[in-house]
Amino acid sequence: MSAAKVTLSPKELELVNNADWILTKNHIIQKVNDLFSALANGYRQEYLQQEAFAKSPVFDIPPKISKGEQYQLLPYMMLDFPRCFTDTDVFAIRTFFWWGNHCSIHLLLKGKFLAQYGPSIDRYFQLYGKYGVETKDWHIGVGQDPWQHHFEKDNYAAIQDWNGYSVTMLPFLKLAKKIPLEEWDDIESFMLNHFKKMLTILTDY
Repeated sequence: MSAAKVTLSPKELELVNNADWILTKNHIIQKVNDLFSALANGYRQEYLQQEAFAKSPVFDIPPKISKGEQYQLLPYMMLDFPRCFTDTDVFAIRTFFWWGNHCSIHLLLKGKFLAQYGPSIDRYFQLYGKYGVETKDWHIGVGQDPWQHHFEKDNYAAIQDWNGYSVTMLPFLKLAKKIPLEEWDDIESFMLNHFKKMLTILTDY
């Protein structure tokens, strides 16, 4: 029995004969990598100015940039720093580029790190309230999988819509903000500002 004939639609046939869009895509990915390399350097400089973290062994682990093609079928790139991952304890800040969607920054705490820093996060949201300017546009993880980074309602909720009492009661904590790709020129400053803000939230409240 012969296999069914594999055909291409007119649009697919046009694309398969056009190398330019692939070359452009590769060029964009390289620019994202360059951006994340600059952010990694900026993040390292920022944490050194935070007395509470200047000698933290968590930050001794160097930044890591990773990329892939299949986050919900689309290319992505991510920068992890800090990046302490064990079966029971996690302290990470992940910067995430997702083709066709957005860039986002995610704080992930689990185990001993959530116990250590959770009360400070609670105090921050109690101090400024869920509807304040300081807390605007923050999202909190409500999904079961800590490695999902989309902002659909089964994964993230706007902080003002969250019904929890204390983040320390969660199996893990994720806090995140995102910026649309249309605002490309603002992404670097957005990430640096919110990286700094995440470190401040962990220790100053």
